[in-house]
Amino acid sequence: MLKGINPLLNAEVLGALRAMGHGDDLIIADSNFPSDSVARQTTLGKLLRIDRATAAEVVEAVLSVMPLDTFEDDSAARMEIVGSPGEVPPVQLEVQDVIDAAEGKPWPMTPVERFAFYARAKQAYCVIQTGERRFYGCFAFRKGVIPPGAD
Repeated sequence: MLKGINPLLNAEVLGALRAMGHGDDLIIADSNFPSDSVARQTTLGKLLRIDRATAAEVVEAVLSVMPLDTFEDDSAARMEIVGSPGEVPPVQLEVQDVIDAAEGKPWPMTPVERFAFYARAKQAYCVIQTGERRFYGCFAFRKGVIPPGAD
């Protein structure tokens, strides 16, 4: 256990988050997402797991150590519901609240059509599969920078 680091962040996840650079994408996926097959196509090339945690819990842990990209409008994205792209399910509302709290201001997620989300995920740095069982608990986050003198 490390002081000040969320205990959900295991060594593999922390290593990947540290290795990511500005502009790299991270996918946080629910338990139904084809995480393993998609992860094999990412830069890291293997699946990372944080089991027995919801998407919101994992996003909160990740955003406690990783800044979002302020140069891009889609640095936080969510998978759209097939046939109902404007609908935002409870799992996504929970994650939106976590993002807003982490950033200290409203930070709207960009909706991404399902197959476009899969394509973005395959180009990501890595995929973290969660224990989230609710549908559409899939998110993409683009890493930002930590300016000199900031913690």
